[in-house]
Amino acid sequence: MQLFSPISLGAYRLPHRIVMAPMTRGRASKGQVPTPLSASYYAQRANAALIITEATQISLQGVGYPSTPGIHTAEQIEGWKGVTRAVHAHGGRIFAQLWHVGRISHPSMQPNNALPVAPSPIRARGDAFTYDGPKPFVTPRALEPEEIKGIVWDYRHAADSALKAGFDGVELHGANGYLIDQFLRDGTNSRSDRYGGSVANRVEFLLEVVDSVLSVWDPTKVGVRLSPMSSFNDMADSDPAATFSYAIRALDERGLGYLHLVETGVECAADGVRLDAAYFRSLFRGHLIANGGYDRLRAEAVIANGAADLVSFGELYLANPDLPQRLIAGGPFNPPDRATYYSGGTSGYTDYPALDPRRLTAPAADPVTWSHEAVLDASG
Repeated sequence: MQLFSPISLGAYRLPHRIVMAPMTRGRASKGQVPTPLSASYYAQRANAALIITEATQISLQGVGYPSTPGIHTAEQIEGWKGVTRAVHAHGGRIFAQLWHVGRISHPSMQPNNALPVAPSPIRARGDAFTYDGPKPFVTPRALEPEEIKGIVWDYRHAADSALKAGFDGVELHGANGYLIDQFLRDGTNSRSDRYGGSVANRVEFLLEVVDSVLSVWDPTKVGVRLSPMSSFNDMADSDPAATFSYAIRALDERGLGYLHLVETGVECAADGVRLDAAYFRSLFRGHLIANGGYDRLRAEAVIANGAADLVSFGELYLANPDLPQRLIAGGPFNPPDRATYYSGGTSGYTDYPALDPRRLTAPAADPVTWSHEAVLDASG
């Protein structure tokens, strides 16, 4: 049962391989500040081997959704301190996911109603989520080279803010069609300067951001999330195998703690090869976290065959704060209430019930009998 075996991540000894995936929840207060309610939410899930926070803006320009938290002001740092203290008090480890949405915003979400920014003025199909409901995406403004340097600095500042807030590390959100992903893929990057054209040029922004964060954090406390084949937020690339292989090799050279690979939406590349964890495994020597609709059997299999070292769970963790115990027991699992994902308040956030301890006996097929108390002890 390798899913429940310990593993080291740099200086951290993780009690098992079950990671809480980043999930936007829309519960930040005025000023994009995390609240005591958020501290309760994350503390409930401190039994994860590692918590990766909801995507967190590095600047006002990076905002794309209502009531999402930031990590660039003194008030936000204080709010996050409440979260990290609560998680640590329950024996957990938590990384902040750093985020800039790029073109996936709307003028109504931007300072002074400015246009969202992106590598190139290419509009995404679909709607932005605003405080006044869905609104069609607009054509973004292409970033000037000097502005790009400023955004790289914003990432460094956010990384430093995460350190001050008491986080155990940071993850760079390079997936799901947001700013870093927009630079990586030629469907959204038509630049002709040093940040566009060749694969090496399109990867340059990601690497500058990584290097800026590494000036604050030890490499083993930094991860990057990528989604090579996801079309979410109207994303595409003419040769994702080449693009992301180059990017992952470059990340590997920097000795990062982990690569977090989104497999949801993975399709076959032009040559019929699936660009999943197994495909990229040989390119990255650090830990690889697989993500994308995993259940216990698939999670056990991807770890057993060596394609991944850990597995992150999203909706299952959202609805089951005691997820490791439930996976050990083989369920049952609370169903997630989608209507409350971004609704605010406690409903669908901190009110999901824990499993009755009397039902926490491992399935008979398991070679080891696990108890509720044993897992709680291990998670400390």
